[in-house]
Amino acid sequence: MNGPEILFHIGDVAISETVRNTWLVMIALTIFAYFGGRKLERVPGKFQIVVEAFVGGINGLVKQTMGEKYINYAPYIATVFTVIMLSNLLGLLGLRSPTADLVTTLSFALTTFVLIQLNGLRSKGIGGYVKGFMEPLPALLPINIVGELATPVSLSFRLFGNIAGGGVIMALLYQVLNWVSTAVFGLPFGLFQIGLPGVLHIYFDLFAGVLQAFIFIMLTMVFVSGAE
Repeated sequence: MNGPEILFHIGDVAISETVRNTWLVMIALTIFAYFGGRKLERVPGKFQIVVEAFVGGINGLVKQTMGEKYINYAPYIATVFTVIMLSNLLGLLGLRSPTADLVTTLSFALTTFVLIQLNGLRSKGIGGYVKGFMEPLPALLPINIVGELATPVSLSFRLFGNIAGGGVIMALLYQVLNWVSTAVFGLPFGLFQIGLPGVLHIYFDLFAGVLQAFIFIMLTMVFVSGAE
């Protein structure tokens, strides 16, 4: 599985598969948000019930994980979850997941890292924030700094590795099935590529895609709230 293909250029800016597919996710979420909040009724219809259930679920998750005072983080957590989840699910459509690109996952991880530091500064003040890096001993300052910087690295590589790894496995499976179809059975096309990979697609693209999005927001909430 190679890096994202460059599709075209806008001036000197290269537009890759990652950029295009991220745009598709943003457009889909924009349309969903527009119709989800365009006309709210006292007696909700089926679509409004789904929207309200999702919003209520995210609010409840944030309260349970971070506490009532962090409820303002709910819109951000909902956005990160839906963007990562839809990005992961693009594999079901035969498109390359933006989260299979380390640049994408690192961007999410760095945003979480900034939120962690800002929450630490807000809750502890500058003096307490700096002091925290010298606990329990001042000599541990370099180790504490390295440990803090490891957070965005681990967050980004965990998400990237799981999604990219699943893409590599599926690509290899399709190549093997094509070889079995053409070289072993002499078929004019990869007949065995039809249907057989479906089970693995359900796991890697659907189950793992939703699970990895959930894990990322859970770690984000734990790290941010734990920076107090």
